[in-house]
Amino acid sequence: MNIKVIISGGGTGGHIFPAIAIANAIKAQCPVAEILFVGAKGRMEMEKVPAAGYRIEGLTISGFQRSFTIKNLWVPVKIILSMIKAAEIISKFKPDVVVGVGGYASGPMLQTALRKKIPTLIQEQNSYPGITNKILSKRVNKICVAYPGMEKFFPTGKILFTGNPVRQDISRLTEKKKDALEYFKLSASKKTLLVIGGSLGARTINESIAGGLKQLGEKNIQLVWQTGKGYFETALKFTQQSEPISGGMALSGNLGWVGGFISRMDYAYAAADLVVSRAGALSVSELCVAAKASIFIPSPNVAEDHQTKNALSLVNNNAALLVKDSDSREMLVKKIIELANDEMLINSLEKNISRLAKTNAASEIASEIIQMARKVI
Repeated sequence: MNIKVIISGGGTGGHIFPAIAIANAIKAQCPVAEILFVGAKGRMEMEKVPAAGYRIEGLTISGFQRSFTIKNLWVPVKIILSMIKAAEIISKFKPDVVVGVGGYASGPMLQTALRKKIPTLIQEQNSYPGITNKILSKRVNKICVAYPGMEKFFPTGKILFTGNPVRQDISRLTEKKKDALEYFKLSASKKTLLVIGGSLGARTINESIAGGLKQLGEKNIQLVWQTGKGYFETALKFTQQSEPISGGMALSGNLGWVGGFISRMDYAYAAADLVVSRAGALSVSELCVAAKASIFIPSPNVAEDHQTKNALSLVNNNAALLVKDSDSREMLVKKIIELANDEMLINSLEKNISRLAKTNAASEIASEIIQMARKVI
């Protein structure tokens, strides 16, 4: 039975990669399904979605800037244009279900689908939802969430506790450890620290790590350090300036690997004994599946401070550690070294974080979408 699904949203990897995982799960369960993505023009989904093999349409939509700027005057106009475009897309594609994964494009598409009485589902990645999903939740059919206790934000009868879809290649990491160490040219006799700040990088984390490289080396800790594009040129001064290694460079003094982007995240997780990360929803969910002892530094520059709430959902279950962004330059490297020297704590964090993993999220969400679509057909 053929079904048609629109998946809308994007803006960051934390929205895009779960959306692609859901699409892949729909195709796995229903190969004849037609899937159309709708994103925001100029955002990364317009590149990442076609690379994953799916068609995407773009809306001229953006959000309000926090500080006053002339760009904010154009936002209402863009919203109106996006609503018109969303109606055109729905009229032409005729979806059975419209899915929102968060991001600028999600709002206009879901609002239009609701107006046309098309079944709708939203996937909320964070432990604290944004204003758009709070508003939409009153009218959508189903809400897939990644954290328990979301009844305080959403209607209880609509909630499905599915977890966040994550890339499937990060399971069964133990058998990849040897290849992962070789991939990054790392030593098997040292503790490995994975540092990730998202696709754009995290300045505070990068500067904290850069300032502590000597201390980490003295404690026999090597790095897989993903800086993001913006900081990579700065980080090059810490490299041997040798031949590139797996998309990055070797850090001087046998301190490990540094790069702007990690192509093989499964190898990065497999190599890691410890992880330092922002607390975006996707990163948190992946670290639960990867079962890694983690220190979270929540970004202070996100709506409703939702990264702190994401991190606390683990910290309160003794499944991770937290360092405030404002304390990072002073405290992060000390905390890393303390954790690296505490094998009992590492084991405890790994055990506790693995209990919070939801490994079949994409399949569960896809099943619900297909069921909704078949009720329409």
